[in-house]
Formats: sequence, structure tokens, C-alpha cells
Amino acid sequence: MSKKAAPTASPSADGNDPVSRFEASLKELEEIVARMERGDLPLEESLKLFERGVTLTRECRGSLENAELRVRNLLQADAEASPDADETP
Repeated sequence: MSKKAAPTASPSADGNDPVSRFEASLKELEEIVARMERGDLPLEESLKLFERGVTLTRECRGSLENAELRVRNLLQADAEASPDADETP
């Protein structure tokens, strides 16, 4: 009996949008941490997983920085579009 993957709530069916990539990277990172915390891996496999974890951490950090930049840009655009409260019509 095969186990089906749970459906995701992402807007992109192929998983290529930034949110889906971030979520997939974070999930993989969590799985790596769980495996390493068990402490039953050979050293070589632990090193490979650690390297992969570092890569995933960098990817997640970059995704979060991009999201933060998008939010800042949206807030700045909104502030520029809104008239100042001190100005009179």
C-alpha cells in the first residue's frame, strides 16, 4: 500500500514559487535536524547532512530577507501614496 503525499496549500502546483521553495527547504531542514539529534548517524553522513543544513539555512535566510524587502517596499509605496496628515487640501 503506497502512502500519498498530503496536498499543499501553495498557489503553485509545481512548487516553484518562492513560498513553496521556502516551505520545502524549511521542512527538509527540520528533518535533517531531527535525524542528527538522534545521534545514531555515521560521521560522514552527519557531515553531509550538516553541509546540506547550512545550505538550506542560507536559502531560507535569503528567502526571508527577500520577503522583508518586499514588505518594506509595499509599506514605502503605501506611505508615499498616502497624503500626509499635516497637509490641508
